[in-house]
Amino acid sequence: MPTSDVAYFICPNCQDRSIDADGIDGLSHQQVGCRRCGFGFLFQMLDDYFPHADAGMVACDAAGRVIAAGRGVFDLTGYRELDLIGRPVVEALGLHSFDNGDPMETAREWGVRQLGRAAMLRHAAGLDKRVVVDVFPALDDDGGLLVALASRPA
Repeated sequence: MPTSDVAYFICPNCQDRSIDADGIDGLSHQQVGCRRCGFGFLFQMLDDYFPHADAGMVACDAAGRVIAAGRGVFDLTGYRELDLIGRPVVEALGLHSFDNGDPMETAREWGVRQLGRAAMLRHAAGLDKRVVVDVFPALDDDGGLLVALASRPA
């Protein structure tokens, strides 16, 4: 089977990567959930993606509001999922000082992924922290985003 026919998925919670080589997951009307941790949905990617080891993943709706935060988000940001849900991701995480514009806006407007974007994050303790941001637009009609954050060296 050619690689273009393979659907790649990543779990925003545990970062488990999976493929749907047989196409069965795409046939049902039920949301595809994580087979490893049981998280309620997976994010489909154009190709396989290997996040940083310490990455925290945040899933957003079409308006850029947080709908789920993976388990690594608290370790990286100090924010619990309930503190983030429903808020715009940039505001909720205190993201600022992006190199070359807001990658979330670019991903939403143009439907393109943004990888390795440098930014600052306002930690829950009130300190600024240097991070790397990867942003992926949703491949479905929902129009959401997957945002992966990882610490970057000073």
